[in-house]
Amino acid sequence: MKVTAARIPGVLELEPRVFGDERGFFLECWNAKAFREATGLDVTFVQDNHARSSRGVLRGLHYQLERPQGKLVQVARGRIFDVAVDLRRSSPAFGRWVGVELSDEDHRQVWIPPGLAHGYLVLSDEADVTYKATEFYAPEAERTILWSDADLAIAWPHDLGEQPIISARDAAGTPFTKADVFD
Repeated sequence: MKVTAARIPGVLELEPRVFGDERGFFLECWNAKAFREATGLDVTFVQDNHARSSRGVLRGLHYQLERPQGKLVQVARGRIFDVAVDLRRSSPAFGRWVGVELSDEDHRQVWIPPGLAHGYLVLSDEADVTYKATEFYAPEAERTILWSDADLAIAWPHDLGEQPIISARDAAGTPFTKADVFD
């Protein structure tokens, strides 16, 4: 597994070894020992999530204030632009974002540590996004930052030629400067 540090401390891009031939391919999506050896992190996942969305759907920016989740994100089918925003006041990257394109063709994953907001935009006709979480979903602790917040200035891809499709909850997200954040 190849690991590349992103410009936000703790965010990692992971490239698994893919074994392919004329029959298709094989890869390990998760191996605790290999992850620990490659990253130095010893994480325990308690929940697996799978979301299917169509082109132009934007989900996020979500996080849990209490029991924050670390997430290992990958795309089983399709292509997305995945974003993490640093909400840790003590971080030198506080208020910055990082975006990475993930697809079923490159099989890359992104590790988003606790203390960051997460969201993604679907770039393909459809996408199946799967992610492992280190904490259980807690709706009472969930927060949403406005995906289009001017202070964050996230450079969402504009190749869709239309406004993203978002939920009412995401449309009513909190501006970054008014959001609950981590110490």
